[in-house]
Amino acid sequence: MSKIAVVYWSGTGNTEAMAHAVAEGIKEKAADATLFTASEFTADQINNYDAIAFGCPSMGAEELEESEFEPMFASCENYLSNKNIALFGSYGWGGGEWMRSWEERCLADGANIVCDSVICNDAPDSEALSECRALGASLV
Repeated sequence: MSKIAVVYWSGTGNTEAMAHAVAEGIKEKAADATLFTASEFTADQINNYDAIAFGCPSMGAEELEESEFEPMFASCENYLSNKNIALFGSYGWGGGEWMRSWEERCLADGANIVCDSVICNDAPDSEALSECRALGASLV
């Protein structure tokens, strides 16, 4: 059975709702999904999982959240080469530049982004949650 980590940071609950939908998609494919907040996950745990879904909203000038998520993610980057990952997050302004930058960063790290990233404006609607479930399923 595939073991997949869903690692996220959420300030308003929007990205957290997305993370739960990602986990549902993983479980629908009969795989093991473990949810972690950014403060609960470390680079030492990466090799315990077959794949990882990372979720973070856009903050500031379209950046990853700086106090918890960014330091955690930066510590993981050296271990992402050839790792299957997927990215998701919400935003309240802008056009998704933070996600495009994050995808480029992951590709430069050698990660395998297994599907299109999922972003949504503010709270995820039913379509966004469906896309999150599909994202989770694609990691299995």
